[in-house]
Amino acid sequence: MVLGKVKSLTISFDCLNDSNVPVYSSGDTVSGRVNLEVTGEIRVKSLKIHARGHAKVRWTESRNAGSNTAYTQNYTEEVEYFNHKDILIGHERDDDNSEEGFNTIHSGRHEYAFSFELPQTPLATSFEGRHGSVRYWVKAELHRPWLLPVKLKKEFTVFEHIDINTPSLLSPQAGTKEKTLCCWFCTSGPISLSAKIERKGYTPGESIQIFAEIENCSSRMVVPKAAIYQTQAFYAKGKMKEVKQLVANLRGESLSSGKTETWNGKLLKIPPVSPSILDCSIIRVEYSLMVYVDIPGAMDLFLNLPLVIGTIPLHPFGSRTSSVSSQCSMNMNWLGLPLPERPEAPPSYAEVVTEEQRRNNLVPVHACDDFERALQGPLFAYIQEFRFLPPPLYSEVDPNPDQSAEDRPSCPSR
Repeated sequence: MVLGKVKSLTISFDCLNDSNVPVYSSGDTVSGRVNLEVTGEIRVKSLKIHARGHAKVRWTESRNAGSNTAYTQNYTEEVEYFNHKDILIGHERDDDNSEEGFNTIHSGRHEYAFSFELPQTPLATSFEGRHGSVRYWVKAELHRPWLLPVKLKKEFTVFEHIDINTPSLLSPQAGTKEKTLCCWFCTSGPISLSAKIERKGYTPGESIQIFAEIENCSSRMVVPKAAIYQTQAFYAKGKMKEVKQLVANLRGESLSSGKTETWNGKLLKIPPVSPSILDCSIIRVEYSLMVYVDIPGAMDLFLNLPLVIGTIPLHPFGSRTSSVSSQCSMNMNWLGLPLPERPEAPPSYAEVVTEEQRRNNLVPVHACDDFERALQGPLFAYIQEFRFLPPPLYSEVDPNPDQSAEDRPSCPSR
């Protein structure tokens, strides 16, 4: 009898979305098939699957232990989210020499279904970082008597949903800072910076509207700029390793002495990036918008506004309400107009929307549907590309440490 050969062993997932991308979240059922193609008959001891999800960090640091003595310190940590094993064919027996209990698979293509449920507890979003990763995968192992096993591993993506339609993520973010330049005993006028954005939460592909005012009362030419930064933090053995990298940036017009520039909603687009990771104990991914003034020959004046990159985009009604109210508030703040003490009461809902219009426009909002919409946009591009992008340039130390603002004299009129 001539034994057959294994021509191919593949894994396919039953996708839950129209994008045909295996994307899941906590509580979802992951199902799929192990596809086996053989030429001729083969005898099989077992066909197993092993599914696992875990976060892992690792980095090394060099240490000095005296003159001419150095050693390397390793830092590693791991968190397991689930570990599932199942047997699709055969048994767990380890006696390869036994002739009993083997299964015969005939020539051709064969499919074996598998299914398991992800934990209901929060799972960290799939991520590949400089010193760590969050990975989810399914591995198939085909065991035959007297032969090495055939193994195949395939990863799938997990997103822990972050809904930006929450009060904390819809709240405006703002700040003000000032800096006075000194050279020996000479002091020039201050440089002041005020900035505001309409909310804290965004999704990939959105553009951040930046409202800012930069006043240059110094004797130098300065340039206002803005940038989005991603900060990756890794934790192991009581230590922390941080990586900060640029995501997107823009540049304003140069400001000569005595000039002022105002940004009335200057746009900075968020590229396809990983959502924020806030619930993992060993990996944290955060974002911030830095609005700053580039000052030649001196430390920059900068203002950090925190961001959260979510997975569920802004609801249309929430977007209109948030943007209109924030825009009105911002414009009044910048123009110095007082708010009315007794505003006129708004019309009732029944006065502006008929019952027929209400029924026609009443659309149920589900997180699942919003996530489907997100998968059609830049978030889908992130899913497709984030594992294959080359590591970007990064700085492990913030080159612009925060400085407390002090009260400075106002800019003299010119």
